[in-house]
Amino acid sequence: EFTMSFGDIYNQKILEYAGNLPDLPRLDAPDASARRHSRVCGSTIEIDLKMEDGTVSAYGHEVATCALGQTSASIVAHNIVGATADELRLVRTQMQAMLKADGPPPTGRFEDLKYLEPV
Repeated sequence: EFTMSFGDIYNQKILEYAGNLPDLPRLDAPDASARRHSRVCGSTIEIDLKMEDGTVSAYGHEVATCALGQTSASIVAHNIVGATADELRLVRTQMQAMLKADGPPPTGRFEDLKYLEPV
């Protein structure tokens, strides 16, 4: 008999998302760009956004990260177009609270970031 633990599902979800990171090239004329580098694992991500009427209308990224970084980048990439600036600020606050203060995971369009909670 085979039973699956939460850890198995968690690892499966992480690998599922990491393995399905969309290839979204950097944008030519973005309205905003950001670059982040982790000294802990050496991961680097660069992203570009285009906004239209307060909503993300286009997204591009360059991702050189570990599996956890690929997972978060994949979840964001699959959900960011159509998100409002307020939603982005909220998910930033929710992720910081989840990762640094044992807060609850994000809800709404970015709720799958919950798979990073045990990390």
